[in-house]
Amino acid sequence: MTVQNISEILGAEVLCCEDMLQHPVHTACGSDMMSDVLAFVKDQSVLLTGLCNPQVIRTAEMMDIVCIVFVRGKEPDDAMLELAQQRGIPLLVTKHRMFTACGLLYTHGLSGGARN
Repeated sequence: MTVQNISEILGAEVLCCEDMLQHPVHTACGSDMMSDVLAFVKDQSVLLTGLCNPQVIRTAEMMDIVCIVFVRGKEPDDAMLELAQQRGIPLLVTKHRMFTACGLLYTHGLSGGARN
């Protein structure tokens, strides 16, 4: 699956890094707690979150997260967009709630990104 596929499945708007839409994504994680993301997420994952602050971008960078999807229509501010652009992390926004967005990706073949 690619970032582009995720955008299409979730009906998401791509806010930045359109040049990264063909990047492969192997797993997904849905969380508003960045400590859980740091503890459990594998590489090449998409992060779905309702948390909208710069820490999300920094966590994604540390964990080699491929893209971030903000659920419930949450919109990052200009500082977050600039930080994501600098780091090459696509930001997407979907109107779906977290549960629905995760379910849609799961039914299209994306597995969970938790470490064992």
